[in-house]
Amino acid sequence: MISAKQIVKLTNSIDYQNGSVVSKEIIKGKTGNVTLFAFDKGQGLSEHTAPFDAMVYVIDGQAEITISDKTYNPEAGEFIIMPANEPHSLNAAKRFKMMLVMIKS
Repeated sequence: MISAKQIVKLTNSIDYQNGSVVSKEIIKGKTGNVTLFAFDKGQGLSEHTAPFDAMVYVIDGQAEITISDKTYNPEAGEFIIMPANEPHSLNAAKRFKMMLVMIKS
């Protein structure tokens, strides 16, 4: 976990791992959490739903995100909100890193 009161460069805070999805919690609390992910090419998260809105901010590369059967391709520096209770999945056509922000209240 990254400690408070320090300046951090997101792209350097998580590393790719061949053939894997890597995750790293930055903040975890009762009302929400922030998690970094690094997806190697060909990796992803299968379709699922979440009970809360979630914001995906792409910090490196380009994501392939499907929300309710529509595909979006945010690039580094862009974000998208995945609405609560809508099916979504993530795929890495190329390697990418993202920050997931979920607010539970």
